Amino acid sequence: MSSYANLPAPSPEQGLNRYLQEIRKFPLLEPEEEYMLAKAWVDRQDSNAAHRLVTSHLRLAAKIAMGYRGYGLPQAEVISEANVGLMQAVKRFDPEKGFRLATYAMWWIRASIQEYILRSWSLVKLGTTSAQKKLFFNLRKAKAKVGALEEGDLRPENVAAIAQALSVTETEVIDMNRRLAGSDASLNATIGGDGEGSSQWQDWLEDEDSDQAGEYAERDEMDARRALLAQAMAVLNERERDILVQRRLSDEPVTLEDLSESYGVSRERIRQIEVRAFEKLQNRMQELARGKGMLASA
Repeated sequence: MSSYANLPAPSPEQGLNRYLQEIRKFPLLEPEEEYMLAKAWVDRQDSNAAHRLVTSHLRLAAKIAMGYRGYGLPQAEVISEANVGLMQAVKRFDPEKGFRLATYAMWWIRASIQEYILRSWSLVKLGTTSAQKKLFFNLRKAKAKVGALEEGDLRPENVAAIAQALSVTETEVIDMNRRLAGSDASLNATIGGDGEGSSQWQDWLEDEDSDQAGEYAERDEMDARRALLAQAMAVLNERERDILVQRRLSDEPVTLEDLSESYGVSRERIRQIEVRAFEKLQNRMQELARGKGMLASA
């Protein structure tokens, strides 16, 4: 896949605006065209076909990379890592599996970015437990859910809600929030200078083209996850399934107190069942996803 040497690459010197404009020149692929190019790569190792598959998804890689802008790392490097993940996805993509390359590539892109972030952040900054790592990658989303995305120090009620949602302590939420504070790039920040050609990050992220790879990916990934979830739920017993659904899969989660009264056990016991059920479900979904070629192998 030596033709990858000719790919555009983001750099701090030229600025991201020029890179984003450059990758927009590569056309998106229709499903049939994508399938034929993927077959050409699988059957004949056609490097030109692989190059077209990669370039048609550079916008997807950049869009996913933008979601990791809150970790205080150079955005150009994060995008470069996203592109590495994209290339790995193209290399391993099997068009006969029946799903789009964008769906498959999202897993590889995210894995590559997260590995880069973990390498770049010391364990002293990040924390050592799996729960702390989960908090590291999900804090921004959790803050948005409780309407506290733009706040500095979180209000006590928001700290409590995030700690419960992510199964960590309130102290860990406060510490992680302070570590990440100040490194978030604003979506309203201008790129490309102050002239007529300038734009904002949010302008680029909100693509006006209705037929974008990101939209393909989001729709396909959601359908795939729903199917995986339904299949994976079979690993849970009736009580685990009921508690997990009421606590994590409902629009209005039931409180530990209400469930403890319903089942006649302590709140702590309900919490333990919920955590165990979630871990079982998550592990089963990962097994199923790997079996379908949707996850990078460890």
